[in-house]
Amino acid sequence: MAPLFARLAACVLGLLPALTTAQSVFAHVIVGNTGAYDIDQWKSDIELAASYGIDGFVLNIAPPFSGSTATQMSYAFQAANDLTSELGFKMFFSFDYLGGGSPWSESDVITILKAYGPNGAHFQVNGKPMVSTFEGPSNSDINDWTTIRNSIPGGIYFVPDWTSLGPGGFSTSLVDGAFSWNMWPDGPQNISTGADEAWENFLKPAGKSYMMGVSPWFYTDLPAYNKAWVWRGDDMWYRRWEETLNVLPEFVEIVTWNDFGESHYIGPIYASGIPSASNADARPYVDGFPHQAWLATLPYQIAAYKHAYSSSHPAPSVPSGGDKIVFWYRTAPAGAGSTQATGNNCKSSINIYGYQSCYPVTEILEDAVFAIVLLSNPGTATIQIGSNAATTFQGLKSGINLISIPFSGRYGQVTVSVSSGAKATGPAIVTSPSGGVANFNAWVGCAGSC
Repeated sequence: MAPLFARLAACVLGLLPALTTAQSVFAHVIVGNTGAYDIDQWKSDIELAASYGIDGFVLNIAPPFSGSTATQMSYAFQAANDLTSELGFKMFFSFDYLGGGSPWSESDVITILKAYGPNGAHFQVNGKPMVSTFEGPSNSDINDWTTIRNSIPGGIYFVPDWTSLGPGGFSTSLVDGAFSWNMWPDGPQNISTGADEAWENFLKPAGKSYMMGVSPWFYTDLPAYNKAWVWRGDDMWYRRWEETLNVLPEFVEIVTWNDFGESHYIGPIYASGIPSASNADARPYVDGFPHQAWLATLPYQIAAYKHAYSSSHPAPSVPSGGDKIVFWYRTAPAGAGSTQATGNNCKSSINIYGYQSCYPVTEILEDAVFAIVLLSNPGTATIQIGSNAATTFQGLKSGINLISIPFSGRYGQVTVSVSSGAKATGPAIVTSPSGGVANFNAWVGCAGSC
């Protein structure tokens, strides 16, 4: 059964009209990590996501269109259809042009969209199936989409991620909108809305929509794929949602539900989905580092975004008994342990943002415990590290609050609490990581109505 706050939020959202054009929030799902799923597992994930206010999944698929990919697409849509009358949960595709070694063929894309576009569980905008990509901006790939669009009865609503081209790097006549993968800071500064505003300035005059990315974290160490870097995460799960209230995009895409190799998963950890190949083993930094507690803040954050976009949506509120504190941190200082990871993506062959300067990881990451506190009434919260004196945060407002304290040489278990009584303890912050190898992933926990 969904937690109290999630159930109440779902009830409120269930009273709203179906959203077919805007104010919808999706979670990005790597289908390649779902190879062991059956239909019941898809149902479990869908029910969990929907209980926290997520409207649908974006199914990232790499070629070829066969085997496990085809099977899992079938399972996903069957599961969503079985739950449609109850949840109204929808799907659409993100065709991954970098994940399969070769780009998608237009014939395979057409086959998939003809098969699933009319499906009752496929997300529609103005009666057209919404479609996205992960990159694929070469001239031949872009030209494919004119043929694809013309081959689908009634057309498509095309919102690609061509971030590497940047705003103005392609004609708006080719698309119905755009999604930007640029949702992490470049260097030690906090994320800003500058890139989002550039995309909106490019799209809005042409009447096109913008899908904004929201992500809580990014750390990867998969040398076989030339991936070993960290971007600043820290308070991103709070800050990026606050920025949706200023940008007001038509759509929001959470990155991701289950990309364990890049450490930005918010769904449950499934061992079968964690990369484990030689020289590409994410298990050392994923096992024992749950992120699912980040879901607990979503009903409030999604309601705030939808209300800011349109006042016809109820303003967010924390119901009585719904107080909680969601907290996260790395379990060792950034400078402790050996690593081949760089601060920023400055060496990888798949840098879609162009050149990035290298930074020491210690300049990218803050050694701190972060927490989002949701309160139905004004109150206080505390964070304590080990046997050190607890830090109490006074005067927190009803609604959402961000608090944090630095490690500053403090070690031991982390304990958090709120004045209404909720309390929880997380694993110890240690002077050096296990085995001496750095882990820049976050551990996430929750106390209260989670």
